[in-house]
Amino acid sequence: MPEQQPEILKPLKTWSHLAGSRRRPSEYEIVSTNLHYHMDNPDNPWELDPDIHMAQWYRQYRNESPLKHDDWDAFRDPDQLIYRTYNLLQDGQETYVMGLFDQFNERGHDQMLSPEWVATLARLYTPARYLFHALQLGSAYIHQMAPSSTITNCATYQTADSLRWVTHTAYRTKELSKTWPDAGFGDNERQTWESDAAWQGFRELAEKALVAWDWGESFVAINLVLKPAVEEALLVQMGDTARSQGDTLLGLLTQAQLRDAERHRRWAGALVKMALEMEGNEAVLKGWVEQYLPMADAAIDAYCNALPESEGASAAARDAVRDFHAQLGLA
Repeated sequence: MPEQQPEILKPLKTWSHLAGSRRRPSEYEIVSTNLHYHMDNPDNPWELDPDIHMAQWYRQYRNESPLKHDDWDAFRDPDQLIYRTYNLLQDGQETYVMGLFDQFNERGHDQMLSPEWVATLARLYTPARYLFHALQLGSAYIHQMAPSSTITNCATYQTADSLRWVTHTAYRTKELSKTWPDAGFGDNERQTWESDAAWQGFRELAEKALVAWDWGESFVAINLVLKPAVEEALLVQMGDTARSQGDTLLGLLTQAQLRDAERHRRWAGALVKMALEMEGNEAVLKGWVEQYLPMADAAIDAYCNALPESEGASAAARDAVRDFHAQLGLA
């Protein structure tokens, strides 16, 4: 009898790592999932000397994080954004914002602001670019340290959105400086950020969140505490105050920025929901929230109490942050 020939191994199909779903994967799944090659061998993530500092850093602050899951790659962005669709989305958003700037400039909006409100903007609005940059830095760190590419992608788009907020603030700073050259716009923001009592709570919280090296703690400090506090104080309460002071432009701008914030909260909520599937993670997440929340309360109080004619703003912002935590099951 002739010898039986060994079976020829068939090559893996395209997207074989997604074959378990037994359907053609979506564009989101194809370009977003299982992209972190440094998770192939987590104990030696960079395929170099395992004792180099960067490898030790990832083992300590990613692999050994108390926030655990059997398969972080199973995470999915609720909005399923990819680079292409993110750019389409935000191109439209930026067109809207630039349209606001142009329309209100043509109407002479800044000339109609009261001197008292202009002083408030110089104190409580234009220094915000430092705080928004801190959000950008925090999001970039989560992007770098996250244990799955689908988490990294969400943090990447969030980083870009934070830069968008910085850019808007810088643009308005320059516009205001042209109309009100003696108000300190473009000159005094750093000093105000570093020394004005209204900002010191947020500065402390931001600085401590930015040195939370554990990736899970960084996610909680930035996405579950610092960002919600900033959004409720600077975007919601400052936006409401602006409208009451006749600054319709700032009110509309903060509303546009809140669309980004809502998307950030959706993916953060999805990640928390996934984490809570694993025993022990609830205590870990709640512990980190409780660690940073008192600083957030103090930051909100210091900032909102400086807003003119805004009684109740601080309590409303603090309550909104807690409502967010309650929705996540972390209250």
